[in-house]
Amino acid sequence: MGWILSLLTILVIWTAAIPTGFAQEATTPPITEEQLQQGETIAKKAIEATEKGDFAQAETYWTQLVDQFPSNPAVWSNRGNARVSQNKLKEAIADFNRSIELAPDAPDPYLNRGTALEGQGQYLAAIADYNRVLELNPDDPMAYNNRGNAEGGQGDWTQALIDYQKAAEIAPNFAFARANAALASYQLGKTGEAITEMRNLVRKYPMFPDMRAALTAVLWNMGQQGEAESHWVATMGMDNRYQDLDWVKNIRRWPPQMVAALDKFLNLK
Repeated sequence: MGWILSLLTILVIWTAAIPTGFAQEATTPPITEEQLQQGETIAKKAIEATEKGDFAQAETYWTQLVDQFPSNPAVWSNRGNARVSQNKLKEAIADFNRSIELAPDAPDPYLNRGTALEGQGQYLAAIADYNRVLELNPDDPMAYNNRGNAEGGQGDWTQALIDYQKAAEIAPNFAFARANAALASYQLGKTGEAITEMRNLVRKYPMFPDMRAALTAVLWNMGQQGEAESHWVATMGMDNRYQDLDWVKNIRRWPPQMVAALDKFLNLK
């Protein structure tokens, strides 16, 4: 997703150097400075819409840019992101495919397509995309984290934990990679390690609802009801989606043992 913040630069690059295989597009008249500035204005509007959570409007803006700059891989990839956010996964994958055709050695569209493929449950295909990202950039923490998610989707939590830990090693402040590692550790029966990391994350990031909810589930399961309830109050003050087990299981995609622990808390088992 890094392309969003440097759209104007990429517009200049990709209008000056269209890839081979698109001879018809190469005959398109040169894009003017005025058109580039207009494109930048639209891109800023798309970013603002995304930040507000208005993904449908963001998609509309990116579509305008696709129409104006069809040889630009960034606008296709970013429209794909807007579509993923609306669960338009098939359409998003088509956008990422086009972006990859235009920029086969750029990691972003592979990373983004992997996310969409995960959403369809195509974990092997997603892993292939993350592997491609790591071929292009061996130190991409997001690719390791996302590959861990896909491996978890296949039930391979041992390998998922390895990838989460690698992501956290590369980027120590990547809180979600560390959180995912803690959840995977709990799934694998490493309860002490999991709790230690959850507590460390809550200490460093007090407004991190995912780990507050995780501590609620784990501590309740251990009979520490008072502290569990305290973390739950904090969780609900930040994100009430954690009271929806379906969301936790299928959207946030906690490991099964973590979902079971939260179920015990929510249903007072």
